[in-house]
Amino acid sequence: MDKSQSSTSASGIAALRAYESRKPEGERICNDTYARHFISTWMYHLVNFFMRLGWDKIKGPDVVGYLVVRCRYMDDYLESCIKDGIKQLVILGAGYDSRAYRFEQLKGRVKVFEVDLPGTQEIKRKKLVNVFGGIPDGVVLVPVDFNTQKLDERLKESGYDGSLKTLFIMEGVVFYLTPEAVDGTLAFIVGHSGNGSSVIFDYTDKAVVDGTYKRSEISSMRRYKAFSGEEIVYGIDSSTIKEFMEGRGFDHVVNVTGDDLHRMYFKGANEKRQVAPIYSIVHATVRPKNG
Repeated sequence: MDKSQSSTSASGIAALRAYESRKPEGERICNDTYARHFISTWMYHLVNFFMRLGWDKIKGPDVVGYLVVRCRYMDDYLESCIKDGIKQLVILGAGYDSRAYRFEQLKGRVKVFEVDLPGTQEIKRKKLVNVFGGIPDGVVLVPVDFNTQKLDERLKESGYDGSLKTLFIMEGVVFYLTPEAVDGTLAFIVGHSGNGSSVIFDYTDKAVVDGTYKRSEISSMRRYKAFSGEEIVYGIDSSTIKEFMEGRGFDHVVNVTGDDLHRMYFKGANEKRQVAPIYSIVHATVRPKNG
């Protein structure tokens, strides 16, 4: 993917959130009221066209269900962290994430750092100017390439305070990083954040990456790669996720599977919707410095 261009992945996923958010309150899983503002008209109509045709039910019902419930679960986790007193929010690979603008509880209380590729952020910056007249107070855009630049340097240059209680969100990011970039990012979080800081991210199982996992979602992912230029290159053995996180300096590890997400959120009108089993969400707290 050309780093100077907006991520097709970010646009497509934002379009799915916008589509979901149009549904009645009792039917929608996530509610992203700003998603529509961050995507092009052609992307919005393209996704709506395919969804009306039932494309998601044929090509990737589990994946679409997962993408919207991932947003919802991370929203709920963020809300709990705000109540728990975080002072900073760092969104890594922010894309067209709108949490800094949707969550009133953040404004004036929590400083938000949105980290992503320069091209994606430049387009988002223009969108923010159109919607708000400028970058809202308390929000800092931090252009960085996780695979070639040092996260600690870019964040510190942007005013990040490593002594404060911080939540780090990586939504749909870890799949595309090198093992070294994943370890480096987690090491930064452990070494440069205040007591009580935490991280939440989603991941796919290692078997998906090495080709030993066989399900219909895999062929959908291959088609997506051809469309977007993005390929999943990193996975974690879900059976050892607790050891994986603890070995990198985290405690209180919680792993949430697709089945867990379905049980928690897909009720009533959504009971028959599916969630891809190849993805999981994990969150954990940084081990105390004296622990």
